[in-house]
Amino acid sequence: MGRVAAVCISDNKGTGKSPVFTAELIKDYGIKGDAHAGRWHRQVSMLSLESIEKFRDKCADVSFGAFGENLVMEGFDFRAMKVGTRIRIGDAVLEMTQIGKSCHGDCSIKRETGECIMPEEGAFFKVLSSGRVTEGDEAVILGPDLSAPFTAAVITLSDRAFSGEREDKSGEVLKKMLEDEGYEVIEKIVLSDDKEPLKRELCRLADQRQVNVIFTTGGTGFSPRDNTPEATGEVCDRMAPGIAEAIRYYSLEITPRAMLSRGVSGIRHNTLIVNLPGSPGAVAEALSFILPSLKHGLGILTGREGECAGKEQR
Repeated sequence: MGRVAAVCISDNKGTGKSPVFTAELIKDYGIKGDAHAGRWHRQVSMLSLESIEKFRDKCADVSFGAFGENLVMEGFDFRAMKVGTRIRIGDAVLEMTQIGKSCHGDCSIKRETGECIMPEEGAFFKVLSSGRVTEGDEAVILGPDLSAPFTAAVITLSDRAFSGEREDKSGEVLKKMLEDEGYEVIEKIVLSDDKEPLKRELCRLADQRQVNVIFTTGGTGFSPRDNTPEATGEVCDRMAPGIAEAIRYYSLEITPRAMLSRGVSGIRHNTLIVNLPGSPGAVAEALSFILPSLKHGLGILTGREGECAGKEQR
């Protein structure tokens, strides 16, 4: 059980917010009258009262809303929560979609306070059910919806697609196949073949958005610009070589050139990362082969399922 310590809104993004005592939460939108409201995944931002008080003890006395937070919550440790956790405040229900955020070094919040705790300790939510939120309201953690679909992200690595020279057909194939299988594709990104941007996106998606599985397409060959396996290996805590080996084994039945793929698979925290080939046809072939077994692995990784020892798993 927690409590709403403050309710804050602002007219503009990138600025501090002002306490308003009470506000209306609108389903699939956010707080009425707030600049961050809209049909996206960061509709409502929260900070814990305890985090703000620690900052006050260490640095300066800042007012509620100074870090751009909509709701200051007493009694909640957002860093200990998982994305997907739901919170009920009166009639309103909110679901966590992200923990922490990338910091814009020149934002007015950091200029005014000297430091910003939102990038590390802020939590972001979407509104599932409408209702009014008022200072002093009780808030209850409902926990995640374990029947919700697995979340996925798609990253295409291609200098030409990134520059707009060609269409991202492989990413579109991936997205459609995943959605047809019941996955919720929460982000689809096109990047250049450079290694560092890919590493940043993999870390963001795994750490902040806590997506269940990330699929990459492209950048797995012998070209000097093919950096996907190296980027993936550098951000993973553990490797899952069986998936990449299975893809190559299956693809060798179609073309001997499959032996030239350097794709890898691994795990960062509770996120599985799978490298797929770059062509639309090869993406479809590889994904169709691994998808039937993948949900069981994701169930184990996320705690939805336990290990089993049947004929299909030894």
